[in-house]
Amino acid sequence: MPTSARGADYALQHLIDPEVCIRCNTCEATCPVHAISHDSRNYVVDFSLCGGCHACVAPCPTGAIDHWHQVPKSTPYTTDEQLAWDALPPPVELEAEAPGEVPAEVRALTEIATAGQGGPATPPWSAAHPYVNLYSSAKPAIAKVTGNYRLTADDASADIRHLVLDFGTTAFPLLEGQTLGIVPPGTDAKGRPHALRLYSVASPRDGERPHYNNVALTVKRVTADHDGRPVHGVASNYLCDLGIGDTVSVVGPYGTSFLTPNHPGSSLMMICTGTGSAPMRAMTERRRRRRALNEGGELVLFFGARAEHELPYFGPLMKLPKDFIDINFAFSRVPGEPKRYVQDRIRERGDKVARMLMDDDCYIYLCGLKDMEEGVTEAFRDVCRRHELDWDRLKPELLAKSRLHIETY
Repeated sequence: MPTSARGADYALQHLIDPEVCIRCNTCEATCPVHAISHDSRNYVVDFSLCGGCHACVAPCPTGAIDHWHQVPKSTPYTTDEQLAWDALPPPVELEAEAPGEVPAEVRALTEIATAGQGGPATPPWSAAHPYVNLYSSAKPAIAKVTGNYRLTADDASADIRHLVLDFGTTAFPLLEGQTLGIVPPGTDAKGRPHALRLYSVASPRDGERPHYNNVALTVKRVTADHDGRPVHGVASNYLCDLGIGDTVSVVGPYGTSFLTPNHPGSSLMMICTGTGSAPMRAMTERRRRRRALNEGGELVLFFGARAEHELPYFGPLMKLPKDFIDINFAFSRVPGEPKRYVQDRIRERGDKVARMLMDDDCYIYLCGLKDMEEGVTEAFRDVCRRHELDWDRLKPELLAKSRLHIETY
């Protein structure tokens, strides 16, 4: 380590906190340049490959991924060093170019790395207190399968299941918007235990069956990647093939920000595709069960799929009263009809969307494939432009007030 350095000799190295990491594999799965790898001990980032794109930061359920240390470009931490860590090393103190001044290049890098993050995401002010990290891969909770139902038609392109897991007498408190981890049995091709996979809870806090200690999940059987290449999703196929009475190892819960507001009069704008409907189903069912309390607040849902028979929960959604929830479907593969996506429906409902964006009691939730995020953002920008609003100024305000919550993968 040089005793005197110019900022150009330093860079920000992306590191993963081994004390906080839960080994869910989300970061490695989302890294577009394959800079992240792991062994039986730690997940690590290759300095020579990481471009600081932040694709892995938002999906991380614990924040373990969001660490950036100033290091000499010539001697960054190697992956072998990181694999041996029990904790992150202390940040390096740089000698400034002038007393009290951080080198300009390093300051610029820091600003780039943290731009738009604003610190950890926070939940709505009235959200209930979430419990997290109660069970680990080493000591998981054991749940029994009490339901496994196919939600999509037999001829649909996707096999999406509704699973119900019962925890018996094991305490596993969950809130709408939280996730849990499933540990598939067995090992991978390298002989390592499978990494756990995260699934959003699809039932409200009092259980899939009220007052029973159970939870529902929405699981798509993965047989191809996002580009259509054949793959075998280890966890999804394992879950979809479970039978009644089988047991499952469950870890978590996780999630402290993608939570529902509890104060009367709060409204929800929910935007999702596919299995991104899981937390929306939990939030909607929570409100439905409390409808007699007349707590007020609107529910608006934008839900995209290829066609009706490909859309999870289509039947139950159609039974909900129109004065309870405003549902806007977007189908992209209906023969003889133009393709429509959730962003198209958002633009069509621009008057209502603009009003809800400006309502401090409205909370917006987006969940689904990463590709949809950009389209929805552009739709919000267009709606704002037509209503003399500025999305680029409004979005930071929504985040600061914990009104905008995004979980894409």
